[in-house]
Amino acid sequence: MSSYSRRSFIVSAGAVAATTAACGNGIGSNGAESIDARVAGTLNHMYATYPGTRDLRDKSTGMLVMPLMTEAGFGVGGSYGRGALQINDVTVDYYSATSASIGLQIGAQQFSHVLFFMTNEALETFRRSSGWAAGADMEYAAIDQGGNLGVETTTVLDPVIAVIFGQAGLLVGATLEGTKYTRIIP
Repeated sequence: MSSYSRRSFIVSAGAVAATTAACGNGIGSNGAESIDARVAGTLNHMYATYPGTRDLRDKSTGMLVMPLMTEAGFGVGGSYGRGALQINDVTVDYYSATSASIGLQIGAQQFSHVLFFMTNEALETFRRSSGWAAGADMEYAAIDQGGNLGVETTTVLDPVIAVIFGQAGLLVGATLEGTKYTRIIP
């Protein structure tokens, strides 16, 4: 191995180590407690503000709670957040969500979202995948001007229902299409 190759390897390894440390996902960190606290607060807010989500929770086989997604773009955009998968109100796994986009966009926003898995098959597909991507076939539950959640009977039959709420910022519209969810160890 030449001197240049060794130096490149050491610099690359150092960059990866620094990036990983900056993510705060190290073993032994308080990442899980922090995520759990945010998930609990997000669920309390969602249930109080949108009582119809309790019905979704009761009918779902599991739900992925992403307390804070941060999205920004200026021609090229991206988003990131961390959350927890709960089954029967118990956290079973932790996930990160990332997306990237190119196009006419400028601004930044933050929002919360919850994916309700309405079938065992949808939940198992999500859990078994090495990286699950939200697609166009996901049903979005609409929140009307009065803050009520509009979930029709046919919607409850969809395998995955997304509820996006708590939007704040200057980037118009939040969508989860193309968002990739990956299991993490906080």
